[in-house]
Amino acid sequence: MPTSLVTGGAGFLGSNLCDFLLARGHRVICVDNLDTGSLENIRHLKNGVNFRFEMLDITGHYEVDEPIDFVYHMASPASPIDYARLPLHTLKVGAYGTHNTLGLAKKHRARFLLASTSEVYGDPLVHPQPESYWGNVNPIGPRGVYDEAKRYAEALTMAYLRQQGVDTCIARIFNTSGPRMRPHDGRAVPTFLRQALSEKPLTVFGDGSHTRSFCFVDDMARGLVLLAESDVHEPVNLGNPDEMSILEMAQLIIELTDSRSEIVFEALPVDDPQVRQPDITRAKQLLGWEPEIDVREGLRRTIAHYTKVVAEPASR
Repeated sequence: MPTSLVTGGAGFLGSNLCDFLLARGHRVICVDNLDTGSLENIRHLKNGVNFRFEMLDITGHYEVDEPIDFVYHMASPASPIDYARLPLHTLKVGAYGTHNTLGLAKKHRARFLLASTSEVYGDPLVHPQPESYWGNVNPIGPRGVYDEAKRYAEALTMAYLRQQGVDTCIARIFNTSGPRMRPHDGRAVPTFLRQALSEKPLTVFGDGSHTRSFCFVDDMARGLVLLAESDVHEPVNLGNPDEMSILEMAQLIIELTDSRSEIVFEALPVDDPQVRQPDITRAKQLLGWEPEIDVREGLRRTIAHYTKVVAEPASR
């Protein structure tokens, strides 16, 4: 039975990845300091014989006292609200957290996967974004702490591959949604769902014409595992290439929730990318991966989850 370490394993994407790995027959060690994660996300796993939770801050030195085969480095504040609240910690997770986790992978001779992000491309001048595109990032803007933390983490990961011989890979994750996103985390899908289910106006930034490409979390978890179990080292885009505007997403959520909410428009945040669409040619060719769950079906599954939690406190 392989053992996988998942940093940030109590977060939205990390906890769904833990589910997927356990279903695949892995033993899972979940590490999280609960800055943005929640014990609620892993409550259903805590009594499982093949699941172990460790409350740790990976920006300091840490050890794991059992053999590890795979390391999934998922930890990082990921929403604008979180990295605006935790700017220095976001940078530390990208730097010290990645360094410490790569060191752990080296010690255990484990395959290391870095959960990077489409934000390394910044506001794209190339559309859709292939892995060969170097990006257009503002390092001193309000999003810079997250963008540059991930760009540095990619450079560090490649340095460990080239100099230390650590078996590494890099997933550039595009917008992902699904159960366990926090209703108040500030990103489009959970915000729209919270507002629609509460019959409140949906707040769309700008005129809503800027685009995103939304991947359902089950597809993303499958892609991450396929990449980790491959022999690929260079970055690979993982995301849904079916692009839609933010306004279209708001309208679709109103339709699927049968909400009477109206749409209101607010000022667009600084440095918010105007377009976001992955070129997943490499993922198809190297991993045989592409999304299987379309946006409508993913939203239906997410809505079923959110109808249970939308009334709960924002701190959850």
